[in-house]
Amino acid sequence: MSTFLSPEVQAGLDAARKHALKKSNRLNVQAGDRNFKILRSWHNGFSLDADEAPHLRGLVDMFDGTTHLSRCLIVASGEEGGELEFEYKRTSEAVDRQPLDFYRRPDAPVALLE
Repeated sequence: MSTFLSPEVQAGLDAARKHALKKSNRLNVQAGDRNFKILRSWHNGFSLDADEAPHLRGLVDMFDGTTHLSRCLIVASGEEGGELEFEYKRTSEAVDRQPLDFYRRPDAPVALLE
């Protein structure tokens, strides 16, 4: 049995795989005013479609749908199988309130009523 696939068939299979990855994953990266769909993600990086994404470098925001997850400092680490792979240099979790520069006790009053 032959395992050879013609280039057209291989290109069609690769396109179908990328399409399935894009549909199944809600994560995306925002760099400036452009958004890119994340194909795969792992604990220290992620991959984007090499045909759509440029070689990003620097600070990006990561979203799950419309929920802001984190701010990441990234660098492109390589290209494999039509996917650009990026690694995190630093990542900070996005929070919905300002960070405090003092300790707030859990039983502290919320407001002062007279």
